[in-house]
Amino acid sequence: MSPKHVEDMYDAVIVGAGAAGLSAALGMLRSEPMRGMRANGIEPNVLVISKLQPLRSHTGSAEGGIAASLGNVEKDDWHWHYFDTVKGGDWLVDQDAAQLLAQEAPETVIALEHAGVAFSRTDDGHIAQRRFGGHTKDFGKEPVRRAAYAADRIGHQILFSLWQQCVAEGVEFAEEWYVTDLVVAKDGSRAEGVVAFDTHKGEAHAIHARNVLVATGGAGRLFHTTSNSWDLTGDGMALALSAGLQLEDSEFVQFHPTGLAHTGILLSEAARAEGGVLRNADGEAFMEHYAPGHADLAARDVVSRSIMAEIDAGRGVPDPKDPTGPKDCVWLDMTGIDADHMRKVLPQVVETIEKYADLDPTKDYVPVKPTAHYTMGGIPITTDGEVYRWIDGERAVVEGLFAAGECSCVSVHGANRLGGNSLLDACLFGTRSGKALASRIVENPVNDPLAVDDGASDADDVRQTADVRTAEIKELLAQLPEDDAAAGDNPYRLMADLGLVMERAVAVRCDADGIERALATLRNDLEPRAKALHAHSDSATFNQEITAIWEVRHLIELGEAVLEASDARHESRGSLKRLDFPERDDEHFLAHSMADASGRIAWQPVHIVDMPPKAREY
Repeated sequence: MSPKHVEDMYDAVIVGAGAAGLSAALGMLRSEPMRGMRANGIEPNVLVISKLQPLRSHTGSAEGGIAASLGNVEKDDWHWHYFDTVKGGDWLVDQDAAQLLAQEAPETVIALEHAGVAFSRTDDGHIAQRRFGGHTKDFGKEPVRRAAYAADRIGHQILFSLWQQCVAEGVEFAEEWYVTDLVVAKDGSRAEGVVAFDTHKGEAHAIHARNVLVATGGAGRLFHTTSNSWDLTGDGMALALSAGLQLEDSEFVQFHPTGLAHTGILLSEAARAEGGVLRNADGEAFMEHYAPGHADLAARDVVSRSIMAEIDAGRGVPDPKDPTGPKDCVWLDMTGIDADHMRKVLPQVVETIEKYADLDPTKDYVPVKPTAHYTMGGIPITTDGEVYRWIDGERAVVEGLFAAGECSCVSVHGANRLGGNSLLDACLFGTRSGKALASRIVENPVNDPLAVDDGASDADDVRQTADVRTAEIKELLAQLPEDDAAAGDNPYRLMADLGLVMERAVAVRCDADGIERALATLRNDLEPRAKALHAHSDSATFNQEITAIWEVRHLIELGEAVLEASDARHESRGSLKRLDFPERDDEHFLAHSMADASGRIAWQPVHIVDMPPKAREY
């Protein structure tokens, strides 16, 4: 699907069509101000750009559930959800944002139900809920059933339902277009538009917009072992860096404890919520030692570090497919779950294990190890999705620029995200961002005959940037001499090399020496190789290598920011375990890192409302 009038000025351009981007589109179009404008015959000019067909977005792979204190199965309270979110994030959470997350979670889930999400049901017809890691009742006393689910395919349900609603609203999509540039004013004060590469036609387009919302997802491809799909290459975060903006808390990357052996494919936390147990080589259920009372359903950072501790102690197991290989896994024992119940509530987990491990989880132990899963940091935003710069101790909002979902950081996850809070963040703050967009649009819609055309200079900036990209495309397609050494390199090999470097340096644990070696490799080896890349075909149409070259360049730029921020934080907190700084340091580092493309790190205080930091008990 392609836009009809790409050269027009748009009221808004949304980059990304997963849960966050689609929620933003619907939140905007169904807001009260927008309904009023449309009732008066003025239609907004809105475009959603996606580098994939929207139904292939990574949201569709989310398995376990979406957190909300509905209280359908047992008593729950949003205050408990709020507490768990702050505690789970190791007190790096902005508490005003976490309050919104917990308070608005039930209405968000109910809105998804009304949009068509087919949740699993209790016997009396209510939305069913299950336990999830880190979610408790009575402020940490015992686990609670808070995650609303649809078997183990909740992301698929949410993505398809939101997309269908957008189609019903007449949303205009540009599918399989890759955004190469986020264009902001030279002084960083406002958004001007984007430049996008149409992979079907092989052309770069200047897309002028009064408002831009970035919802491009995470960056799991920074690592060799990841649960993320092939397309999660940190594009939105890298675009922000390239545009002179900052990233917040980019050092915090969550590793999900249960990636399937060496594939990285996610085995949902729901498997442990339904009774799965982690065991070491001795068959011991070890998590009770590391997290008494919470055991296998402790927060993800705790479980991942515990698994690595067992492996380091020599109690790891090999992948059965490679019995002489490294003993860098532990067992996931699901044999205690009734077989019929397992296939009913965990069909995707069962199918994944059978297909990719050739094991029967009703009878066999399954090898698992931590896999890169989620980026807690990202483009800094307010609770209304407005992107800002941290300058001289103040937030300076970039007019007309918004972000939502995993590429953003409203800081509800802090140093470690709780399971079930990701889909909630994307849908809830995506909707809030869309409503904020709508308020801006109705003030001066481009289709209003009386609209003020104040974008002439902005259009020039976007057009000039598109011209630069067009010239670059021609250069990438220029055929290299056969004996040119760079002709043998390619972006896919470079991504694999980057993933191994990042995994050795900052996967689950790190220290200054490892970070320094990784930075040197990125700057002295990988970055020059990325700059020298050329496509191996001279055709621009449907040439995936062109976008792959941009993707690996984005990953390297983002990787440097992750390493710089990790190096600057001299403490261990949440998902960041510094072996050379093993303790949390609230005196010096109860603050958000704000990294820019030059490697400078500024520090923004955490918003503490009513929960001063305490030591984590697990």
